[in-house]
Formats: sequence, C-alpha cells, structure tokens
Amino acid sequence: MNIFDLYLDKIKKILVDLSKKDKIILPDSLNGITTEIPPANFNSDISTNVAMVLSKINKKSPTDLAQILTDAIKKKDDLIDDISIVKPGFINITFKPIFWTNFVEKITSNAKDFGRNIKEKKKNYLVEFVSANPTGPLHVGHCRGAILGDVIANILSFNKHNVIKEYYVNDYGNQILNFTKSVYLRIREIIYSEPFPTDNEDLYPGIYLIDFAKNIIHKKKIKDFKDFDKISDDLMSLSIEESLKLIKKNLNSLGINHDSFVSEKEIVLNHEVKNVIDFLQKNNLVYKGKIKAPVSEKEDEWVEREQLLFRSTDFGDDKDRALQKSDGSWTYFASDVAYHKNKLDRKFDHLINILGADHAGYIKRISSSVEALSNSKGKLICKVSQLVKLIKDKKPFKMSKRKGDYITVDDLINEVGKDATRFIMLNRSSDVELDFDFDNVIEKSKDNPLYYVQYSYARIASVFRHIKKDLKTDINIKKFNFEYSNDEINILKKLSEWPRCIEAASHKLEPHRIPTYLYELSSLFHSYWSLGKDNPQKRFINDQNKVADDKLIFLKAISNVINSGMKIVGVSVPEKM
Repeated sequence: MNIFDLYLDKIKKILVDLSKKDKIILPDSLNGITTEIPPANFNSDISTNVAMVLSKINKKSPTDLAQILTDAIKKKDDLIDDISIVKPGFINITFKPIFWTNFVEKITSNAKDFGRNIKEKKKNYLVEFVSANPTGPLHVGHCRGAILGDVIANILSFNKHNVIKEYYVNDYGNQILNFTKSVYLRIREIIYSEPFPTDNEDLYPGIYLIDFAKNIIHKKKIKDFKDFDKISDDLMSLSIEESLKLIKKNLNSLGINHDSFVSEKEIVLNHEVKNVIDFLQKNNLVYKGKIKAPVSEKEDEWVEREQLLFRSTDFGDDKDRALQKSDGSWTYFASDVAYHKNKLDRKFDHLINILGADHAGYIKRISSSVEALSNSKGKLICKVSQLVKLIKDKKPFKMSKRKGDYITVDDLINEVGKDATRFIMLNRSSDVELDFDFDNVIEKSKDNPLYYVQYSYARIASVFRHIKKDLKTDINIKKFNFEYSNDEINILKKLSEWPRCIEAASHKLEPHRIPTYLYELSSLFHSYWSLGKDNPQKRFINDQNKVADDKLIFLKAISNVINSGMKIVGVSVPEKM
C-alpha cells in the first residue's frame, strides 16, 4: 500500500471530475502533480503541489485555487481529518487515526508485497560488477563496488524485474601473461627450490600464488614445468581457474553470487572484437587518425602514430578513442566494446556497470560506444563506487598484507564480519568517499547503525517470544478497530514512506537510501520503546503480562519492514542479541 500513489490517483480523479463540471481547467498532462512527504515542521501526513501546478492555466493564485481543491478533496474522503494550505500553495493533508488503523492492517496482511512498485513495467537488467582482473584475491577496493552491485540487483529483483548479475573476466592480455609467469616461477620455487624473483615489477609477488602453484602441481594436468613456452596456454587456464575459485570464495563470504562469468579471452577468440570493428566500419564510426598525448603522458615523450579510432566524440566523449595498437593488437577498449555488443545482443532493456573510482574517466567512452552500437541513449547506466578509508583508533588502519600489497576482503570480514561489512559499505552514497570506522562498527550503541537496526528487530522478537509466538509467522487478527496515538502514528507514518524509499533507491540506483531509512525507523522505534519506562500505557507487555492486539500488529508491521529491508541489503536480523 503506497499511500502517496493512492492519494495522487484520488486527487487526479477529483480534478477530472471538477473539470467536467467546468470548475477548473486541466492541462494536457497531469504528470507534474505530486504527493510527497511534508517537511518535518508541518504536522501533516502528505502534501501535494497540485494548486501550484494548475494555477497558471486557471489564472488563479495557488492559494485561491488550493481553497477550491481542498473543499473538493475533503468532501470525497471521510478519512481526512484536516487540510491546510501553506504558502506558496501546498495542500497539506492530515488523516484521522482510523486511517492508520486501516493502513497497518493492510500492510501486515500483504507484508511480502509492501514496498514493491506493482504498477511499474517489468524490465530485463544486466548488472555487471566487480570484474576484477583474475590475478588474485579481492581487496577492500573491490568490496564496496561488489556490495553496491549486489544490492542494486536485489532492489530491482524486489520490484520483480528480471536481473542477471555478471562478472566480466579480464583473462586476456599482458597482465594475464605476467600473472601466469608468476605462478610458473612459484611452481619452480616449490619443485626446484629456485628463489622467486623480487626485483621484477611485472610479476605478482603475493604469497597466495604459492597456494595456486601447489594446487596446480597436485592436479597433475601438466607433467613437466621445465619449458614455460610449451605449457603457457595450459598453465594460463589453470592459473585463471585457481584465481577465479578464490575470487568466488571471497564473493561468497560477502554473500554475493554471480549468475554468469563472461571471458574476455573467449570474446577475442570468437572474433567478436573483429566483428564489432566491422560493424563500426560499415556505419562509418571508425577512421585512421592520430591522437594527442593523454594528460598522464609528457608531450615530448609521446609519439603520435596513426591508429584505428572510434568516433566517440560524435556521442559526447571529449576525444576519439583508439581501438588498435601500433602492433596491430586490439586495445582493452576494443575488447570492452565487443563485450558490450555481446551484452546488447542478449536483449536487455538496461545495462548497469559498477565501476571503481579509478575507472570514472572511462564512463564517457564506454557510454558513447553503447549509444553507437544500440542507437539508443540511456541504455547503459554507470555507477561509480568511490574509495573506502579504513579507520581505527581515529587513524588510518593497516591490516595484514600477507597476501600481497593490499588489504583483502577476507581480512576485512575476519575483522568485523559479513553483516557489518555490507551494511556499513552501503551507509553513504556510492559517489562519495566512505570512512569505515572499526571502532564504531563493533560498538553496541546508536553510533553503530547496523547494531541499532538489528537491536530493534531483536527487541520486537523478545515481545513475541514472551507470548510464545513466532515473529516470522503471519498474525491472524482480522477484525479490529484500534486508534493509535500520535507516538505510534509517527512510526506508522515512517512505515508509509517505505514504498517511496524503494522507489527512489530503484529509479536512482541508490541503495544507501535503504540502510538510512532503516536506521531512521529504528531510531523512532527505540525512542518509543523508552517511553514505556515512565508510561505503562506505552509498554508492549502490559500489567497482565499480555500484549494487546493493536500493539502486536504494530510491532509486526515494523518487523516486516525491517526484515524486508535487511534482506535487500543482504544482512541478517537476529532475534536475540
């Protein structure tokens, strides 16, 4: 039950009725009319801008038109207690307590659907995220983007869209060859006691490669490790297999499972890069030309050479992009264009890419290629996951680096757990840097948002446990006529905002809105719980050691929303803490 959509529809019907009676004039479209949450300083339940939207066409001031509309709205709805007009012309509506009684009954009887946008057209989405090079374990830099992509997929799935979560495996190019050589040298270190080179910057030094090497030796698929050139192809496949196994384990520890893994190497070997270049050439979207030195290069050291270039400036990019290197091999960008053609050929309505902070500059070029390939704007949506700063004792925190020159996902999860990692990584908008404060994460107080939300659910569970009822089962109370007090209505008003929270998180792909909402709801609940210390009427368990039906349904409604939100975030809701 979305009360904002419900009253928007009611208001539009009233407008049509007034128009038929020649009392007002309507424009061709009513899309500009909204129903919103009123500012906190107004003691009302919903607010609409209808009078301001229609004032010009009706040649009346917003306040004069609002007076006509408020009279009509109140006549049509006996659940409205009061309507006020606030300058410059907002109409604020306050409901009778019985409205909230009906509201809580409906959202508890339809708990699974509460918050979903049932009117929205269902679409097919491909969410590509993480896509780290398969050369070792995931580190904290990948963690935030991984959770961002996973929860965006969860939100879209909650709204019944079809969603595929995909990992693009960059298993082609020089970095993979260097990675394979590193594994090879670790194998020779084990078999022939040859020291691993420490002065070669192209090699991967992580100790995790020793585990890869041991596993490959144990598989016995390669008999002789004397000549790298003879075994490089087979060793490369086995090394990537080991790395992906570790990456999938890292992701699983975060509660993340991808639906598909697409190989860059397979895209190249299947001639998909060549095919997409042919497509671009046929459409006059590529040419031979020279590009100036990138910002990162010194102009006197940059050699301009003729290259095959994509006309990305035709689609809003700041310069055209190279598709082929001077040696004739394809650039990484060319492979990426082919991969996105592969995505488009699978007929998704929208492609969503989650990019790390270091890839923010890549958005224009890949967006331009998708627009060229699909002849459509808005097909690709890129979200950037900004950096995470780890803080402990109010200073930057460095954990074990035993697996390489970075902090791994496993290090972080071993320190604070999956739930805290997921919840706190989502606690701020992805486009701003995040301070991950270990002291706050383990603290059992309001300063730890995860604890505060989980504790509210545990408190509700304790009440149900007291009366020997299962919190997860539905409540079979069909006839009741409770009238909630202002303290309780404030919480019910917050519950009514849940569909709006989901709507905004889904349309804007901003999952941080969900933990923020859950924290605000939990804060209201804990404040209400504290009222019972001084006021027996506010206690959930009364003097007869029972829980009244109205309180039971009230608690159930709160727990349903918390449970629903935490499932989307991918975090547990313990019944005891």
